[in-house]
Amino acid sequence: MRKILLMLIVAAMSVMMASVAFAGAKKEKVKVGFVYISPIGDEGYSFAQDQGRKAIDALPWVETTAIESVPEGPDSERVVLNLARKGYDVIFGTSFGYMDPMVKVSKKFPKVAFMHCSGFKTTPNMSNYFGRMYQARYLTGIVAGMMTKSNVIGYVAAFPIPEVIRGINAFTLGVRSVNPAATVRVVWTKTWYDPALEKDAAISLLDMKADIITQHQDSPGPLEAAHERGKYAIAYNSDMSKMAPDTQLTSAVWNWAPLFKNTVEQVRDGVWQGNEALWWGMDQGVVDIAPFGPMVPQDVKDKVAAAKQDIISGNNAVFVGPINDQNGKEVVPAGKTMSDPDMLGMNWFVEGVIGNTK
Repeated sequence: MRKILLMLIVAAMSVMMASVAFAGAKKEKVKVGFVYISPIGDEGYSFAQDQGRKAIDALPWVETTAIESVPEGPDSERVVLNLARKGYDVIFGTSFGYMDPMVKVSKKFPKVAFMHCSGFKTTPNMSNYFGRMYQARYLTGIVAGMMTKSNVIGYVAAFPIPEVIRGINAFTLGVRSVNPAATVRVVWTKTWYDPALEKDAAISLLDMKADIITQHQDSPGPLEAAHERGKYAIAYNSDMSKMAPDTQLTSAVWNWAPLFKNTVEQVRDGVWQGNEALWWGMDQGVVDIAPFGPMVPQDVKDKVAAAKQDIISGNNAVFVGPINDQNGKEVVPAGKTMSDPDMLGMNWFVEGVIGNTK
């Protein structure tokens, strides 16, 4: 018991020490660095993060910089370390694989605020942040479920990690809420950003009779594949309609500006603290869907609008039982809502998904 008490005291003191490092240290200028996994020019994931960067860069007391196309692993550690050495007050690492390198660097620079996207590890001066993209995925699933003719929807997915699996499941729940006969076929690319590979994966799904393609990828490759086949697509990260206005039904989109602004304001005011896990949702404006394409009927728009309002008002938590896995076994009992830890660790597919989680 004494050992446990001592461990709790040490942990509490660590958090307090981090708080002291920021408390009362109001800054006139806040320097913010961003590290991206892919180029920002493809209107994908890094593009969406960079739109948030631009929003805070417009604040008169904020100075930002961004480094693109930084691979996960040792390269990311070098880049994050370099930003810390240059005196950046806040460093945003925007890819899952930056997590361990950022943990390592954060311990060397206790007065720098580190923000890691989509991970689960924290330190006294490192928090993680993400958005409840599954809410937007559910809405886009409703669109796909109501507009598919073949009842086969293709999903090009990056890596079989909880973040991606959770999005596939939410999308499928949306699909089957309006069309129980539809299925969602998943192809893994095992890459975040490879336009050619992503496009080929979409083509393989189109060959399997998918008439709508969606994605968890950083490039518009899947959208392009659907466009060339005369099929519809639902994009991700940002509104990609200008690339294929007759193809994109809508897109699940990020709006990082509110969360970034909140972070830099806290650092400026000396009240920021690490050891937090921020998971903001549609009610806080971090996730949404893009405007509908001209081909989307009014009844689909109305159905999505009603579901969106239910999510924002807290009347639809998306992952509410009964929910079966893809083998028909009940995983979430009727009336039960999945907890955040359960959603964050999701490693199984819901009924209606065709594919595996490996």
